[in-house]
Amino acid sequence: MSSTDPWFQSLFADRIGGANYGKSTKIYKFEKIKRAKRAALAAHPERKLLDFGIGENDDMAPLLVRDFLKAEVDKVENRGYADNGIASYKEAAAGFMQKVFNVNLDPVTEINHCIGSKPAYAMLPAVFINPGDITLMTVPGYPVAGTHTEYYGGKVHRLPLLAENNFFPDLDNIPADVCEKAKLLVINYPNSPTGQVATRDFYKKAIDFAHKNKIIIVQDAAHILLSYDGAPLSFLQVEGAREVGVEVHSMSKGFNMIGWRLGFVAGHPKIVQAYADVKDNCDSGQFMAIQQAGAEALRHPEIGEQVREKYRRRLKKLVAALNQVGFQANMPKGTYFLYIKSPKGCIGQTFANAEEASQFLITEQSVCCVPWDDAGSFLRFSVTYIAKDEAEEDALMKETVDRLGKLKLQF
Repeated sequence: MSSTDPWFQSLFADRIGGANYGKSTKIYKFEKIKRAKRAALAAHPERKLLDFGIGENDDMAPLLVRDFLKAEVDKVENRGYADNGIASYKEAAAGFMQKVFNVNLDPVTEINHCIGSKPAYAMLPAVFINPGDITLMTVPGYPVAGTHTEYYGGKVHRLPLLAENNFFPDLDNIPADVCEKAKLLVINYPNSPTGQVATRDFYKKAIDFAHKNKIIIVQDAAHILLSYDGAPLSFLQVEGAREVGVEVHSMSKGFNMIGWRLGFVAGHPKIVQAYADVKDNCDSGQFMAIQQAGAEALRHPEIGEQVREKYRRRLKKLVAALNQVGFQANMPKGTYFLYIKSPKGCIGQTFANAEEASQFLITEQSVCCVPWDDAGSFLRFSVTYIAKDEAEEDALMKETVDRLGKLKLQF
């Protein structure tokens, strides 16, 4: 310990770094992006930042949902702890699953709410993972379940999502000793950031894999309403899915309810119950008025259709714009992200990876995107930028083409 350390420095748990907690000098990519954005604005205050790095909806929740919340806040019956959720929200979730996906769920035993999907991914490893157990996770992807697997003494085996595999995990070549110790397979479709959507064949293959290896599937459906390649497909629509896992839904992406922190876990009743037992020792439930407003949103799945069409339109415009400056972009099948191969350099300069490329775009032209070097070098552009109408969208696309065109990017 150094003289500047607090007396309890040696007491920090190993899972967060132990006695070395807070001493790492490593700068993570999102902090690097923030710093580069600040530097670009300082160096060129006259130049607007074109921010394609934001990963959250740019609209408020619909007026009908906000008005519903305002009314529910003043109802005395919505005071107090919600614990494992109110019946009306679970019933609305069951109705939503039936109406949109033709999946029939028991709202009492097969659905439970979560305060956003993030805590659900933190809690589900607590249901299954003991020291030495393995969670299979796709990369790039949302790391929370893996982080908490390691917190419980487990290990993470990463399954790269590669273009040559159409951004599906290769379940056939996982080592036998890994499968033997694996308890969870965490998948995410529509996939963030690749934009791939699952097929029935993929889900069936995953279900067969789970049965064969006695593994539980956790399917992250955060972007499910943002599916552009036909009707949205739920994991639970596929025969046998409910026997091997759960699907986690979020109100954030498809209902413009970012920050409301609400979602639900649905699937096998024993898994849902076990999740509820862990949850009961972690939180006391989301504010009941928010659950009531969430239930109202779920009764209006047309909200998701409106959100989907907006981001479909924006993605088409972005694909066209980036292709004008040398990228080889294709319309994603889902999410509001465009995941494309990173440029290799420009005249007089080469990029070692996507992170270098993204830093260059911010520094030279104040164009912000997110690098992914987990499975190849890719850039993620989000279409959740602020624009009040289509005219502003078109102006932003023109400015993007003008700025990136000046760089003479090489691929």
